[in-house]
Amino acid sequence: MRPLPPKFKNWFASKGWSIHPHQQDMLNRADAPALLLIAPTGGGKTLSGFLPTLIDLADGQHKGMHTLYISPLKALAADIKRNLTTPVQEMGLPVTIDERTGDTSTTRRKRQRADPPHIFLTTPESLALLVSYDDAPKMFAGLKRVVIDEIHALAESKRGDQLMLALARLQTLCPDLKRVGLSATVEDPQAIAHLMARHPDTCDILLADPGPAPDIRMLTTEEAPPWSGGGAAYAIPAVLEEVRKHKTTLIFHNTRAQAEIFFHNLWLANDDGLPIGIHHGSLDREQRARVEAAMVRGDLRAIVCTGSLDLGIDWGDVDVVIQIGAPKNVKRLVQRIGRANHRYNAPSKALLVPANRFEVVECVAALDAVLAGDLDGEPRGPGPRDVLCQHILITAAAGPFDADRLYAEVTSAGAYSTLPRAEFDDCLDFCATGGYALRAYDRWQRLVQRPDGQWQLRDPRAAQRIRMNIGTIQETDTLKVRLRRNRGGKPLGEIEEGFAASLTPGDTFLIGGQIVRYEGLREMTVEVSRDATSKPKIATFMGTKFATSTQLSSRIQTMFTQDSWPELPAHTAEWLHLQREVSQLPHPGRLLIESFPHDGRAQTVVYGFAGRNGMQTLGLLLSKRMEELGLSPMGFVATDYATLIWGLDPVKDPAPLFDIAALRDGLETWLAGNAVMKRTFRASATIAGLIERNTPSARKTGRQATFSSDILYDTLQKYDPDHLMLQITREEALRGLVDFGRIEEMIARVGDRIDHQRLKRVTPLAAPLFLEAGRVPVKGDAEERLLAEEAARLMETSGLAQLTPPPSNKPKWRVGW
Repeated sequence: MRPLPPKFKNWFASKGWSIHPHQQDMLNRADAPALLLIAPTGGGKTLSGFLPTLIDLADGQHKGMHTLYISPLKALAADIKRNLTTPVQEMGLPVTIDERTGDTSTTRRKRQRADPPHIFLTTPESLALLVSYDDAPKMFAGLKRVVIDEIHALAESKRGDQLMLALARLQTLCPDLKRVGLSATVEDPQAIAHLMARHPDTCDILLADPGPAPDIRMLTTEEAPPWSGGGAAYAIPAVLEEVRKHKTTLIFHNTRAQAEIFFHNLWLANDDGLPIGIHHGSLDREQRARVEAAMVRGDLRAIVCTGSLDLGIDWGDVDVVIQIGAPKNVKRLVQRIGRANHRYNAPSKALLVPANRFEVVECVAALDAVLAGDLDGEPRGPGPRDVLCQHILITAAAGPFDADRLYAEVTSAGAYSTLPRAEFDDCLDFCATGGYALRAYDRWQRLVQRPDGQWQLRDPRAAQRIRMNIGTIQETDTLKVRLRRNRGGKPLGEIEEGFAASLTPGDTFLIGGQIVRYEGLREMTVEVSRDATSKPKIATFMGTKFATSTQLSSRIQTMFTQDSWPELPAHTAEWLHLQREVSQLPHPGRLLIESFPHDGRAQTVVYGFAGRNGMQTLGLLLSKRMEELGLSPMGFVATDYATLIWGLDPVKDPAPLFDIAALRDGLETWLAGNAVMKRTFRASATIAGLIERNTPSARKTGRQATFSSDILYDTLQKYDPDHLMLQITREEALRGLVDFGRIEEMIARVGDRIDHQRLKRVTPLAAPLFLEAGRVPVKGDAEERLLAEEAARLMETSGLAQLTPPPSNKPKWRVGW
């Protein structure tokens, strides 16, 4: 056991604290190659990670950087700096602390590289940039530890893959480097440990006392939730009452647009004038900073927010969290719950507000999962190759490299530990030449092999362009929004280019909780004026549209097997009982399909529970299969749990629809020329360095980047269909945008266990689907038949029935998505 030095022991005592068992364990195992600490919010994770560092630095002997701290958020790094400065100053430790993010000035960045602090706080993107310089060995000389905070958030994205490749580079520079991961919400500790460890080393997992169970329940409202929709406007009075009863309330939403709508409605109902703010990623940075400062001071009673406040920043005295809309993911819900009562051994208080009737069931399933400690998460698979391509270019920017050594370094990173050498060589060839179809173009001839076998940049000036495009976060095409002034007024935030293009002068929309009127576009800036009198349009903020996780979907279906549902509100329990009487409820391991007539059309509902993207893709593929089978589909609409397809002919035997080979062929045909693939190609090609968004002269607009990427995509499709970037694009599209893997999993799970209910009318469970927005039309045989029938009727009326109409040249099947 490693005891606390007297100075630290006295400091703990002066605070009235005693060291937590997991903090002592972290101190005892400080020499382990890798450690993963899973501790509840408020459990002193940050101090646990830094305690060995502060003790090592207390004697003032260490020169240069000792510990590197990585955060997924710039604001989190700033928060940690504030929290670390307190013990350092109060104990008089000779420790320097500094941070580097995208907002750090050039002068300060140069100073940090020349004279690094003992504790350096940064983000994955800034670290990738730092290892791209030839002086990286000097900057990181003496580095002993790296602390990765909120590692669960990084492990789920390409940012985490890039981080682990950068750490593999650091490990080469500093062979004795120790790794520490911190998180409160990890569904699969072994998977994170695999990511953390330097292959084939192991990572020790420390589980802290989880503390008391959260105080979490559904918010009781006088009005029942609606059948569809995501705004939860019905709950505004009840939410306001909770705000009145608490010091500070965080009101989470799943999308930025929903947050704007809810804030607007909440403010209209706020007759008491309670101070309420809004915070999300599309707002101007200064406005977000003002809200954050007001939260820390305790000036706000409530903050309507999105994932921008998910992570572990201590925002002050938040005593309740309200989640508007079903959480979709248990792990995310646990993370958000932890924002309340940010103290160890104090239960977090949270309320769930379902936006519609089906979400009541989902919220109850999520509550049960939280109390059972059953977190969810999807396996990510091997490390993505577009990130690897960027890492190869980053390595080249730092100086010449040996391919064998780089391959060994890359495969020491957990996600890339099984990377075949052939795939690495493909990535290296792509970085060197652009691939077979592009090797004749000078701009993609970036690497050359020297006589000694090492690889280097063909033109050293390319290093600047590589550094300007480092990162895996793909910015959406947005335009700045400013209040109209002679020389440009106050910035309000950003809206998407596509939404801006739909505006005409006089149109109104919401941003930052206020209604503004669109006045015009000047130099790629949307100019607006305030307008509090109109009903607003809603800006289509991208944000993240979450899909219900596989595990949560399974819990919902398991709930349906119960005889009764005492945990559900009476209105929802009665709805499910009525569904069971009229038809049946979906069951785990089986697939429920309902067929019935409605509004003069044959309706088919498939309860696949594959998440929104998966069910949307299933609607696309099933409508194509129905067209092939002569059933004349006309359109579909999808939710997280079901797809509704309508057409001219009823489905009599659903089995042929679910031929996996036919569905896969249909997907391949659709993907080949679809905009989804072009968007995916553009994102992956930007990460891999084929397309540059930023150049020394100027930054490309979204339309310029789209134009150049579309030309590249079409060229490669025609002349090099096996090109590495097209392989990566297909993998990314299947895994992310269309979620075909969840469809395959669903079909494999149910096999031939299909329950087909042929009914005479709409069922209770299907009814909300008819109110769902986002209907997708299918143009095909149904349109031809309807036109032919109408033509025959008109001819019959006019006495021209004997004439034969000319054949149509329209395509037999087309879908808009």
